[in-house]
Amino acid sequence: MRLFSSRLKAALAAQESGEVLVMLLTFSHLALPTPIRVSSDSQSTVSGGVTYLPFPFQLAMPDDSADQMPQAQITIDAIDRSFITALRSIPDAPTVTMTLVLASQPDTIEASWTFMMRDVAYDAFSITGVLSYEQVLDEPYPGDQVTPSTMPAVFQ
Repeated sequence: MRLFSSRLKAALAAQESGEVLVMLLTFSHLALPTPIRVSSDSQSTVSGGVTYLPFPFQLAMPDDSADQMPQAQITIDAIDRSFITALRSIPDAPTVTMTLVLASQPDTIEASWTFMMRDVAYDAFSITGVLSYEQVLDEPYPGDQVTPSTMPAVFQ
């Protein structure tokens, strides 16, 4: 069960509210000198002492399917070429942390998720990618093999 602040609960329960829910995205990778931080708000958002720049993006939430892991699709407007240049410099999937805050209380994190951004494509107008969880179901189980060289006590 997710615990939300009393201010968000009141805003969600109200018929009308002046509260604005802001999505903060942090793109990070070892190849990046500093993480890229963007906000869905029309102005810069300072949360936790870190500034998130306003940047237009759309998020398509995943389908509720029992056959596959959920995957969201993100589309970011390519208004700044530095974003595309940074993504080109990354050899593999960057980590994307999605955080929800209220504009009136940006230091209070309402919810947070961490994804991997895969299948990145870009053109002159936008950057698209698939946000998915780390592929933990593809890991072998058990993690170790039981052989005479790895576990000799079993074979005595």
